[in-house]
Amino acid sequence: MKKVLFVSSESVPFIKTGGLADVVGSLPKYFDKNKYDVRVMLPKYMCMKDEWKDKLSYRLHFYMDLNWRQQYVGLLELQYEGITFYFIDNEYYFNGSQPYGDIAYDIEKFAFFSKAALSALPLLDFRPDIIHCHDWQTGLVPIYLDNFRYNNEFFRGIKTVITIHNLKFQGIWDKKTVMDITGLPAYYFSPDKLEAYDDANYLKGGIVYADRVTTVSSSYAEEIKTPFYGEKLEGLMQARSNCLSGIVNGIDYGDFNPATDTNIARTYSVENFRKEKVKNKMALQEELGLERDPHRMMIGIVSRLTDQKGFDLIDCVMDELCQDAVQIVVLGTGDERYENMFRHFAWKYPDKVSAQIYYSEPMSHKIYASCDAFLMPSLFEPCGLSQLMSLRYGTVPIVRETGGLKDTVEAYNEYEKTGTGFSFTNYNAHEMLATVRYAEQIYYDKKRDWNKIVERGMEKDFSWKNSAKLYEVTLRKYVKCILVIYRKIWYHEMKILQRRNIHYEDYRQN
Repeated sequence: MKKVLFVSSESVPFIKTGGLADVVGSLPKYFDKNKYDVRVMLPKYMCMKDEWKDKLSYRLHFYMDLNWRQQYVGLLELQYEGITFYFIDNEYYFNGSQPYGDIAYDIEKFAFFSKAALSALPLLDFRPDIIHCHDWQTGLVPIYLDNFRYNNEFFRGIKTVITIHNLKFQGIWDKKTVMDITGLPAYYFSPDKLEAYDDANYLKGGIVYADRVTTVSSSYAEEIKTPFYGEKLEGLMQARSNCLSGIVNGIDYGDFNPATDTNIARTYSVENFRKEKVKNKMALQEELGLERDPHRMMIGIVSRLTDQKGFDLIDCVMDELCQDAVQIVVLGTGDERYENMFRHFAWKYPDKVSAQIYYSEPMSHKIYASCDAFLMPSLFEPCGLSQLMSLRYGTVPIVRETGGLKDTVEAYNEYEKTGTGFSFTNYNAHEMLATVRYAEQIYYDKKRDWNKIVERGMEKDFSWKNSAKLYEVTLRKYVKCILVIYRKIWYHEMKILQRRNIHYEDYRQN
């Protein structure tokens, strides 16, 4: 049985700020438990809900050197849905009302977490074959592991995989400070290792030292090799292309199921959505104070309100879009500019626009279940989960062809009667508007075709079950490659011994 340890800064249901938490919390459950023992290690944030903190059990504690500092490391444990979760405890680093804060503070916090996660392993009855790291917060794990191998045999042979969820966030700080924080030798702070453009870069270091690099979609794996998407690391991604692969994220089909969802007004399935789904629309219209009209096309948006998500495009054409026979429902927070933009249009068009400037999981489910279409015009999107949720609920996605959106939404072809959504290529506001209006045309004039699009989308399987299988294949291939390398090394050693007329057993004893 292969042992795999996920090391991450967040995971559902304990702490969540984005899609990373969904991946780490869901993926381990879907590995074949007869072949893999998968466990997860997280920080024990003080801002975790008490219902989770109260369930943690003490496992052990020790003190660890972080350069010239000596820090307490507590280790707590929880069994949840068949998976063992470990929590690294240190109130100095993990206090505060949010898991992330000032980058200068986070740089030291996650250096501590990375080293503590590795340092705890010899004290546990669990030695992983593979450590799976996630994003820049765990980028130092492969580097510390490389450093530990020289002085501790326990760490030799452990391999690492790092998954890039968003290349834009890299954990960058000045080199001198990071050297002081981490205690790593100067050897690691060179342009071919941790250093990037005279600064220390956690994610770059993790990519350099990890044995395998993955991203959250095949298209994104290719995009980050280019200057536009590469965030100044495109050269490194090209250099590591032989070890780079993309696997689309999944969603938990138990949590996101229109047939059993208790958050929505009326449950439905692919068999009866034509009659039942519209009842959710009418319930949401009434709840949000919109004009109650079952035939009006409703477009949903559930997102962080940032430039990355394409809201500058929406801003350009929002007035034009509101002239159409549509309703727009927005849920999310983010940049003040976009929050106020949606508030303005909700005031200007009260019967057509609803701006819910907060986040609520139950409300997000209502929007997925109630809307006819879902708008996601991202500038870049490593994977995206909202389009997968909208497909699951029979809400037709309208997306830009980038990253995971390109991999998961098949554009409608009216001649071949194929596709699960609508898409546009160029990052252009009026190209987006034209695509939305094309979707409107199909919705109003070709209702049968529209329902077939909905049906095909609901029948797609983007559950973690499929994604886990792809991860298992990747790990099996990787382990197989390791064995091949070891066999080659052994064969080479045997040839040397034969030439020197030394018996292998004598060699091992000596």
